[in-house]
Amino acid sequence: MSTVELVGGVEPLELTLHPYDDRWPGVYLDHRRRILEALGARAVVIEHIGSTSVPGLAAKPVVDLVVAVEDITAEKDHVEPLLATGYVLRVREPGHRLVRTPARDVHVHLYERDDPAVDAYLLLRDRLRTHADERELYERTKRALLARRWDDMNAYADAKSDVIAAIKARARAAGVSAAG
Repeated sequence: MSTVELVGGVEPLELTLHPYDDRWPGVYLDHRRRILEALGARAVVIEHIGSTSVPGLAAKPVVDLVVAVEDITAEKDHVEPLLATGYVLRVREPGHRLVRTPARDVHVHLYERDDPAVDAYLLLRDRLRTHADERELYERTKRALLARRWDDMNAYADAKSDVIAAIKARARAAGVSAAG
């Protein structure tokens, strides 16, 4: 069992979907620049992920980025420089760190280079970007789940996992890779 440190403890849960916002890619680019200025070559991958990275998909108004670094345990090399630029540490767990803006509108997921989670995020994103039927299925699923009460964001995320796994399985079966 892995240990998850939730810095700041449990927070009130607010889940709402917003129509796709054409400003989200610009927010991503601004934070990509900010991360590159803080980390330089230590950030070996920086990508826009999550629903805000998929044009036309309704999303929680939180822009997610994934950043791959050489050594996730070397926090002085990546977490500390990001904190110095104003991000706040939210999650520390084996293989993953999450920093975010104080406004909670940008989440930066840090993983080690070659962590399968990075490719999984990109595989889902790319499939949703290129297949309207998958995008519609995913949005319908999110809307149906949001009609229920959730006390914990992790429970909501877990409830989407079967649909996400099926979408990624179809992408893999089609021979699509995150790299291509």
